[in-house]
Amino acid sequence: MSLPIRLLVGLGNPGSEYARTRHNAGFWLLDQAASDLGASFGMDRNFFGEVASARRGGERIHLLKPTTFMNRSGQAVGTMARFYKIQPEEVLVVHDELDLMPGQIKLKQGGGHAGHNGLKDIQAALGSPAFWRLRIGIGHPRTLNLAQQVAAFVLNPPRLEEQIDIDRAIDKGRKALPQLLDGQFEFAVRDLHTEN
Repeated sequence: MSLPIRLLVGLGNPGSEYARTRHNAGFWLLDQAASDLGASFGMDRNFFGEVASARRGGERIHLLKPTTFMNRSGQAVGTMARFYKIQPEEVLVVHDELDLMPGQIKLKQGGGHAGHNGLKDIQAALGSPAFWRLRIGIGHPRTLNLAQQVAAFVLNPPRLEEQIDIDRAIDKGRKALPQLLDGQFEFAVRDLHTEN
């Protein structure tokens, strides 16, 4: 069995102007996870973000929403992981994914960052790509037949039909979290990757 997840990280950009944008899908799932765990976020400048913690089966789970901008997410993740002596394999980063359509959600460990600046910075800060990624599909402007550039696309809110699909994917992610927190990744993958 794999190491259970001890640090849940949601990626996004701070500030009300970004709250409903596609790039903040990681924040959306983290807010739901905190609610499910009976935890609430508070600002902690030592960890460069909003943090929450919960006990589950005697283990302490940390939740983190970096308040640095996306491309500096590693500053928050690295600081918290070092402070609590959390290994990269015990970290789950939840983020938006251009290569998946809205409604899709996929789990993977390691790999590249595919140009995602938040993942790139976290990989550098942890000194390893071995952390887990929960990828929430937001689609790509080309596959969604939009004329927007990627930078503008991720910093705009999804259209209503896309939001409904993204919310459905986030719900699937919430349901899989207990398995992830227990280190039962094969069960989580089966549930997450099954289309329903």
